[in-house]
Amino acid sequence: MIKNKNKNKNIVLVGGGHSHAIVLKLFAIYPLLGVNLILITPDKYTPYSGMLPGYIAGFYNYTQCHIDLEKLCRFAGAQLYLDQVIGLDLKNNQLLCDQQSVIDFDLLSIDIGSTPGKLSVSGAVEYAIAAKPVAQFLEHWHKLRENVVINSQKTLNIGIVGGGAGGVELALSMPAGLQNLGIDDLQVHLWQKSHEIMPNYHLSVRLIMDKVLINKGVKLHLGETVNQVAPGKEKLKIKCQSGLEFECDQVFSVTQASAAEWVKDSGIGTDEKGFILVNNNLQSVTHAHIFAAGDIATMINHHLPKAGVFAVRQGKPLYENLKRMILGKSLKPYQPQKTYLSLISTGDGKALATRGSFTLPPHQLLWYWKDWIDRRFMRQF
Repeated sequence: MIKNKNKNKNIVLVGGGHSHAIVLKLFAIYPLLGVNLILITPDKYTPYSGMLPGYIAGFYNYTQCHIDLEKLCRFAGAQLYLDQVIGLDLKNNQLLCDQQSVIDFDLLSIDIGSTPGKLSVSGAVEYAIAAKPVAQFLEHWHKLRENVVINSQKTLNIGIVGGGAGGVELALSMPAGLQNLGIDDLQVHLWQKSHEIMPNYHLSVRLIMDKVLINKGVKLHLGETVNQVAPGKEKLKIKCQSGLEFECDQVFSVTQASAAEWVKDSGIGTDEKGFILVNNNLQSVTHAHIFAAGDIATMINHHLPKAGVFAVRQGKPLYENLKRMILGKSLKPYQPQKTYLSLISTGDGKALATRGSFTLPPHQLLWYWKDWIDRRFMRQF
C-alpha cells in the first residue's frame, strides 16, 4: 500500500493523457509546496493523437509523436507508477492497481481517454483490433507490417469498422504506411453504419473526404451495420445486418467510444456511457475532490465531442483548479471554445482544414501548417 506518511497532500493523476501531460509540465514550472504528485499510467510513453495518422503514414518516428512520461515526471518531481488502475474506493479515497498496490489520494484527477465501444459487434473483442488504447493498436500495426515483410505478402485486405474522422484518417494513412513493403494488391474497406462518412462534420467536409477516399481506392460500405467479425479458413469474415459478407486479413475497429469498466463501477457520477460527469471546473458533480479531463470526462453544461483539442485546452485550467483546491481558493471555470480548427490529414502530405462551416480542401500547405502546430505542441515536453 502506498500511504501518505507525511502531512503533504497526495495529488494522484490517473492516466497519461494530453491534459495530465500539461498538468505535469505546469507543476514542474510552478511547483506547489506540501504536495506529493503521483502519476499512475500503464505506459512510459503516451501518444500525441494529432500526430498518429502521420506516424501510421510514415511521416514521423515513434519518439516524435510520443511524450516521455518518465522524463516529464522527473522534471515535475512526481512519482511514476507504471500500473493499471482497476478499482476506485471512494469511501477510503484509495485506488486499487493491477499489481496489487493500493494508493491513497487526497485529490484525484482522471485522464485515461476512452475505449471503442465494440461489444455490440459479435467477435469484435476476439478478432478486431481496437484503435484505442493506442499502445495496443500500435503493437498490432507494427506486427502487421512485420508479417507483410516476413511472408513477402503480395495481397492484403484491410477492413476498418467506423467511418468517423478516426476511421477515415486510418483508411488514408495505412496505405501510405504500407506502400514500400512490396504489396502488389492492397485493398482498404471502410464500413459506416450511417449513409455518410464523418457524420459529425459539416457537409462540405463529408463531400470532400468522400471524394478523397474514392480517389485513393478505399472501398466504402455506407449504410452497412457490421454485426459480426468471425474467423474464416484463412481470413476474417465481416458480416453485416444487410447480409453482406466480406473477407479481410485484418479488421480494425474505430467505433463509438465508451469508458473503462472500473470508472463505470466506481460509484462516481457518470453519464449513460460511463464517462465522468464534471462541472465547468472539470470537477466531479458527485465528488468534489475528484477531477476529470479529456475523453473520460463529460461536461454537463457543454456538449463536447471526444477530440484531442479539448484535452489539450483543459490542461491548464485543470492544473489551476488542482492547485486552488490545495490552497483552499475558489475554483476557476473552464470555458471551451464554441468552434475549433480541425486539420485532417489525407495520408499523402496534405491536410484538409475546417472550422464550423468554413472548409479548405486538402493541400500541402495545410499539412505544413498542421505539422508545425503538432511539432510545436510536442516541443514543450
